[in-house]
Amino acid sequence: MKKYYALEQEGNSACVTVYGDITSWPWMESDVSAYMLSKQIDGIEADQIDVYINSYGGEVSEGLAIYNALKRHKAKVTTHCDGFACSAASVVFMAGDERIMGDASLLMIHNAWSGATGNAAELRKAADDLDTISAAAANAYRAAVNIDDAKLDQMLAEETWIAPQDAVDMGFATGIEKYEQPSVPAASARTAVLAKMQAKPIIAANVNVDTDAIVEKVFAKLTREAEPKQETKSNTFLNALMRGKEAK
Repeated sequence: MKKYYALEQEGNSACVTVYGDITSWPWMESDVSAYMLSKQIDGIEADQIDVYINSYGGEVSEGLAIYNALKRHKAKVTTHCDGFACSAASVVFMAGDERIMGDASLLMIHNAWSGATGNAAELRKAADDLDTISAAAANAYRAAVNIDDAKLDQMLAEETWIAPQDAVDMGFATGIEKYEQPSVPAASARTAVLAKMQAKPIIAANVNVDTDAIVEKVFAKLTREAEPKQETKSNTFLNALMRGKEAK
């Protein structure tokens, strides 16, 4: 089971798991900071680094620092979107030489946002600063995507969720990891009922049916149950049956 945040190395391969917020103030067990992770990435002696991501994102500066730490490492980096890679986490995802989406995962990209107080000049400056910060993050996408700047800018402005196949088509991702259904037996009543419903009916071949024997047995049973010398509906049926049998 993956931890919220972990870095493990075995031989020439290293595995980084980011399953929480990306923040300069890590309080929760799941939080990860660029200071903590970048130092560890720089110390990795491996030819392959796999980064598994499930994060709503966090601070842009932290995401950019982790992105650059991965990009400058000599190892081949493969990033995996295990669930969500949103906001700053999508920037980290873009650091992969290979970028693999799970078949049930999503990217989310948007422009940077923040809170501000002050006079009109300070608020205008805050808006300009946000434009600059958003442009820096957008460069991580532009280095890989095959869409034009106008399309990317529109997607960022609209806060866009990106499905796996769309991510591949636009260049955000390089592949999709799909999982085969297990072939081992499963103790599932629903599965068993469904299998029965979908099964083709079994048709017997070369079966000989003795119709005369069947008629004899039916006639004998009805005769035993009928009351003598009473023209009931049963007797009427028996007479008709006998006439049909004699006619044969």
